[in-house]
Amino acid sequence: MRLLLDTHAWIWTLTDRERLSTQAAEAIEDPGTQLWLSPVSVWEALLLLQRGRFGVDGEPEDWVRARLRGFPIQDAPLTREVAIASRTIDLEHEDPADRFIAASAMVHDLTLLTADSLLLSSDVIRTMAA
Repeated sequence: MRLLLDTHAWIWTLTDRERLSTQAAEAIEDPGTQLWLSPVSVWEALLLLQRGRFGVDGEPEDWVRARLRGFPIQDAPLTREVAIASRTIDLEHEDPADRFIAASAMVHDLTLLTADSLLLSSDVIRTMAA
C-alpha cells in the first residue's frame, strides 16, 4: 500500500497514535506500506506549531526536521501537475492546502489517510479513514 498522510494523520502518528483508527495504525506499522508526505503538510505542521495548536519541546523547525529524519517517509513532490490538479480536481473542499494534498494523492497514485470528511467522501481519490 502507498499511503499519503494528511497533515493531522502525520501529526497524530508522531504525537498521539491513539487518535488513529485501528486500520490506519496497522497500515502505518505494516512494513509493506510506503508512507508519503506532502511538503504542504510540513508547512501546515509548522503553522500549527507556531500558532500554538499543539506544543513540542524546542523550536518548531527543529522538531519538524527531527521528525522528518527519524520517520520512514517519502516526499510526495509538489510538481506542476499537482498544482494544476489542485485547481481542477472535483472536490467540495476549497481549503488550498487540502486541495494540494488531495491533488498529490491523485497525481502520485497514493491513498490519502485522512480524517477530513470532505476528503473521505470524495470519489476522485482513494482514501482511508485516519
